[in-house]
Amino acid sequence: MTRATKTINMPEVAQFAPEQFDQRKRQVLGQFRLQVDRQTKASFATFEEAEEAAMVIKKGHPKLQVAIYDGVQSVNKLIELPAA
Repeated sequence: MTRATKTINMPEVAQFAPEQFDQRKRQVLGQFRLQVDRQTKASFATFEEAEEAAMVIKKGHPKLQVAIYDGVQSVNKLIELPAA
């Protein structure tokens, strides 16, 4: 039994060099980092912006541990829902 082969020619695509991130080139982080269950999810320039984003997450998912880490002062503040 003879097997037929078919060749598919792919159109040429412009070659772009993907940007490489390694230990020497790190992502720029703001001073205040939003952490959910001890994992950094976002960074903000001001505490107020970070706190606003943290409250949105905490209200939607009250069982998660949500905190804001201050990278300059090395302080971690847990976010709690206001007492009803």
